[in-house]
Amino acid sequence: MLDTGGRRRWGVLAICCSSLLLVSMDNTIVNVALPAIRTSFDASLAGLQWTVDAYVLVLASLLMLAGSTGDRIGRKRTFLIGLTVFTLASAGCSLAPSLGWLIAARMLQAVGGSMLNPVAMSIITNVFTDARERAQAIGVWGAVVGLSLALGPIVGGALTESVGWRAIFLVNVPLGAAALLLASRYVPDSRAARPRRVDPVGQVLVAVTLVALVDAIITAPEQGWGSLRVLCSLAVAAAALAALLVYEPRCSEPLIDLRFFRSAPFSGATVTAVIAFSAFSLFLFVNTLYLQDVRGFSALEAGLATLPLAVASMACSPLSGRIVSRSGPRGVLVVSGIALAAAGLLLTGLTGRTPLLLLLGAYTVFGIGFGLVNAPITNAAVSGMPLAQAGVAAAVASTSRQVGQSLGVAVGGAVIGSAVVGTAAAGSALGPTTPFAPAAWWLVVGCGLAVTALGLVTSGRWAQASAERVRAALDPVAEVRA
Repeated sequence: MLDTGGRRRWGVLAICCSSLLLVSMDNTIVNVALPAIRTSFDASLAGLQWTVDAYVLVLASLLMLAGSTGDRIGRKRTFLIGLTVFTLASAGCSLAPSLGWLIAARMLQAVGGSMLNPVAMSIITNVFTDARERAQAIGVWGAVVGLSLALGPIVGGALTESVGWRAIFLVNVPLGAAALLLASRYVPDSRAARPRRVDPVGQVLVAVTLVALVDAIITAPEQGWGSLRVLCSLAVAAAALAALLVYEPRCSEPLIDLRFFRSAPFSGATVTAVIAFSAFSLFLFVNTLYLQDVRGFSALEAGLATLPLAVASMACSPLSGRIVSRSGPRGVLVVSGIALAAAGLLLTGLTGRTPLLLLLGAYTVFGIGFGLVNAPITNAAVSGMPLAQAGVAAAVASTSRQVGQSLGVAVGGAVIGSAVVGTAAAGSALGPTTPFAPAAWWLVVGCGLAVTALGLVTSGRWAQASAERVRAALDPVAEVRA
């Protein structure tokens, strides 16, 4: 464990949260700029989906590797390397001459980003040794997650409208450089006493599973679910997942310790993260295209329209952290799920003439639900896990968020693509009174109800007993000092 003074602990938290702000905001800052990128590169809907998902998928694929790497070679070193790569790749995104180069630079950007979030959470876990302070720190961390994801569309809209879409990447360069200087000076180092070996087989299987699944969802609206490419992608995803489940328990030092998932709170947090962030990215992706393509909003106006979501999320995230630290996650998750479902229900009849007040109200309700969900996810994922594997435990939670976001974008694009294909086949255009992507909003409703159910099921006595059994089986070890 690390021995740091009170002021320095909170300073380290601020530095770690700044990295989270950069990486998480880059997930959503692109959304509002998608129409501008489409115009600049004459991109298809699938190309826009890959602009978002290339970043998210690489993050999801490498987070667990980055977490264990930080445990092994030192968390500060990994953190600094990640900041460097992320900053340089952001400059590359701003200079991309074509959509292909932009997607490639986004992938490199995600390589750097993957070294930041789980490692930063591991640093926080080891700096804040008091359980109450740790819960408060995790609450702040969760608040920054909500803040960064919600503010992304506003910042992206302002930069796209005033400077151009390339500015949404260029702004990361000075911010990343400042974070790099502060981290090199103030962040203490730590590593696991018994670091694990790299698991290349598990790493490849995770990446193949995610990429193949998302490729099938993105491709299906255009080529059909029965097309050869889609069927092959689904088969590859299923085979890679099956191989992962068979191989990892037999590996002496696996990428994913499947024993973690015997803990009901941990498993619940993982599934909740996938579902909640799928709902969020689907909500944001579909609304971005709706506001600009159907309502005719500019990028800035579309970003400002999501301001109620951002404000509600910012207000509820720290509140959620405080409630979880005092009363546990159940009540927060139940309310969160109900709010997410209510927001989706409000939009099931969305058309080009839907009153703006109703739209903003739905955004506010969704922001409440999304702001509440982050703290219980993070707390359940990290609390009770061995400090020696804190990086991996945090990485699983972060990976679940990224998997959810990639699936949400893929499904959102598939829903819109199918609607456009169906409308064209019927020989009609999308009119002002035609419902816009109703299937997307019903999916949001389902996601909200699932979050509520998981909150109820995975927070009872039997769930806590399962967590205690996992804690005993994993045999925590002491951390070495920096």
